[in-house]
Amino acid sequence: MAELLYRLGKFSARRAWLVIISWLAVLAVAAGAFLIGFSSLASNFDIPGTASGEVTDALAEELPDFAGASGTIIFSTSDGSELTAEQQAEISALVDGAESLPDVATVIDPFATEEQRAEQARQLADAEQQLADGQAQLDAGRDQLNAGQTQLDAGQAQLDAAQQQLDGARAQLEAAGMPTDQLDAQQAELDAQQAQLAAQAEQITAGLAELDAKQAELDEGAKTAEMGSELLSMAESIRMVSKDGSTAVVNVSFSVPMLELDEASKAAAIDYFTGTPIDGVDVSYSTTIGQSVPSIFGVGEAVGLVMAAIVLIVMLGSLLAASFPLITALVGVGIGVLSSLSFSGLVSMTSVTPVLGVMLGLAVGIDYSLFIINRHRKQLLAGAEVRESIGLANGTAGNAVVFAGATVIVALLALNITGVPFLGLMGTVGAVCVAIAVLLAVTMTPALLGLAGERLIGRRARARMTDSPKPVKAVKPMATWRAVVTAIVSVALLLVIALPALSMRVGLPDGSSEPEGSPTYNGYTISAEQFGAGSNATLLVTAELTEGVSGETEVLEAQLAVARELYALDNVTAVAPIAVSDDNSLAAFQVIPAEGPNAESTDALVREMRALPPVNGDITLGVAGQAAINIDISESLLDVLPTYLLLVVGLSLLIMILVFRSLLVPIIATGGFVLSLLATYGATVAVFQWGWFADVIGLHATGPILSFLPVILIGILFGLAMDYQLFLASGMREAYVHGASARDAVAQGFRAGRSVVTAAALIMVSVFGGFIFSESTMIRSIGFGLAFGVLIDAFLVRMLLMPALMHLLGTSAWWIPRWLDRIMPNVDVEGAALERRHHN
Repeated sequence: MAELLYRLGKFSARRAWLVIISWLAVLAVAAGAFLIGFSSLASNFDIPGTASGEVTDALAEELPDFAGASGTIIFSTSDGSELTAEQQAEISALVDGAESLPDVATVIDPFATEEQRAEQARQLADAEQQLADGQAQLDAGRDQLNAGQTQLDAGQAQLDAAQQQLDGARAQLEAAGMPTDQLDAQQAELDAQQAQLAAQAEQITAGLAELDAKQAELDEGAKTAEMGSELLSMAESIRMVSKDGSTAVVNVSFSVPMLELDEASKAAAIDYFTGTPIDGVDVSYSTTIGQSVPSIFGVGEAVGLVMAAIVLIVMLGSLLAASFPLITALVGVGIGVLSSLSFSGLVSMTSVTPVLGVMLGLAVGIDYSLFIINRHRKQLLAGAEVRESIGLANGTAGNAVVFAGATVIVALLALNITGVPFLGLMGTVGAVCVAIAVLLAVTMTPALLGLAGERLIGRRARARMTDSPKPVKAVKPMATWRAVVTAIVSVALLLVIALPALSMRVGLPDGSSEPEGSPTYNGYTISAEQFGAGSNATLLVTAELTEGVSGETEVLEAQLAVARELYALDNVTAVAPIAVSDDNSLAAFQVIPAEGPNAESTDALVREMRALPPVNGDITLGVAGQAAINIDISESLLDVLPTYLLLVVGLSLLIMILVFRSLLVPIIATGGFVLSLLATYGATVAVFQWGWFADVIGLHATGPILSFLPVILIGILFGLAMDYQLFLASGMREAYVHGASARDAVAQGFRAGRSVVTAAALIMVSVFGGFIFSESTMIRSIGFGLAFGVLIDAFLVRMLLMPALMHLLGTSAWWIPRWLDRIMPNVDVEGAALERRHHN
């Protein structure tokens, strides 16, 4: 590899314009592909196979109208006054024309909805009054029948007494042998009266039976009304118009799920509702349809580049030399990001993906070019011929660049094994940008150096080339006591910084983290103020009803049973049944939590609902909604974190055993990486979750750590940590192999590599740090995590802890079993063999 890069470097120096024009042509092709293939960037994230995804699938099959994405448009008066009738009419007119928008299924008029709810309440009150009146009438009728029955009983008693007297008289007459004709007439009269009483008794019995039937109907109606009243009371706080009348919320439902909704459809909805201004009314919207897509490059990033340029000028001592890493990095970023974005029409690409490509492309592009230029500059100062020096620099430092870049690329591509599609795509795009940065470093950098010739070094430096070389000062190893203190203090400091990571919570940004003053931020804050924080975290709960449930009353009973179970949970402010499938197999409910989507209570509520046993023993619940989706994504990413960390740690050990032909050096280097990673987690939690120093970086809202940030940091910081370990420890090994004692080799290798590693680390911190001031909280946290991680790993771990531990280990640092040493290939990362061969 070193010989190939040597030849490639000399060829690029000889054919400089051919190489430069070729890369510019590639950049032009990438720009053309971008113009043709770029579609849009997604503002949401997707992980297949989650619990909320299963609920959404069930809704799509049974209740398709509720399976699609939904969002809200918030209309509020500028001065906080009540919406006027004219303003309400204009909002309603907008609602009426919105269903023709692409992918829009239904749009709900808030004023009509509130009127319907008020009408329902009135109807329920009327029904209750009618039931009360009906019950009074039934009671009066029953009283009348009971009075009639009492009179009937009295008449029957009189008839019974008369019959008894008549029977006694008949017995006397028959005993005396006298005729009973007169008694027969009286008996006929009594029988007629008895028949009349019997008829009256039948009428009373029939009347009572009719009253009992009406009572049953009345009881059923009262039961239904009572259940309806209870359900209505549970949903009382769900409003579409605020209590003061200043704010109205328009619900927009789409025909496709959120994760499949085209960004153009969201934009069309926003443009429609904001395109017709209503006098005195401000329009904002929820993040589900209007989450801002961060700019790929802004002022903060430009400032970071300026800081990197200053470091380059100080390091290289020449404006010309300092410009080359910036040129190659910018060309590389342009090619990598534009070519990646050209595929956005074919694959769903999140808005963070190209920004990550810009971050990595700039940082490693500048650093890798710097390594080669710095090596070439030193060789020129030592009197080497320009093109030969370019070839040697490309074969030595360039070889290390290729190896370091390959390490970063492998770590990023390994994100695909997590099974998280958007994370794998982010890793792939990042790997592409790093690969292009490596190719530019070993081709375009030599071409620029060939054009510059000896002008690469300033006049003063060229003048010093003719002076007699100054004697090199002997490097003394550090004192052992100092190594012990350095190691202990470094590890203790890293552990202290890592402590906040113990309380890390992960999630996805909500509207509170949107840029202040943006429509999405305003929509979130207005909704929270007017309708409660939970209005921004609406949950969708499904209930699988049993097959025997049929009829309106049974369905209502099942809905009430589920609603009671949900409403009884802590941190639930409202529950409302919203739909039942045609076959009564699935019911859907809207649940409003007490706090926002990223609150700990909302997280606990989702878990509690999912842990509930079947309602009534046979009604199974499922939970979806954007808040639940975010929780599922965060959980899935946390689940893959240990696996990915183990993979990266194992990869780290294997690579360094191969490079350094040692067992202990890889172990302490990997341990140092883990410590710096944990410290980065801790610092990120302290700033973005706890709010420490939030004002310094202009962070206006805190919350959970970006759910995929811990995984991303592992892959990127691992690759960058191995870069610095490689450039420092390879020099130590080279000195040890050439006869220096183990401790002298540590000092010599550290001195040889510290300046370039310092400059490279400062450049990366500057580039990544520029993204801390992005408007997007997601980009801020990624930029901060990478900047702090590089800072802590380069200066505390690689330049303090590692040299101290290697000093303490002494010769044992380079021990390796003979059998393992024999079977391993010889990886000459620094190209030492090439340098000896071409110097002889």
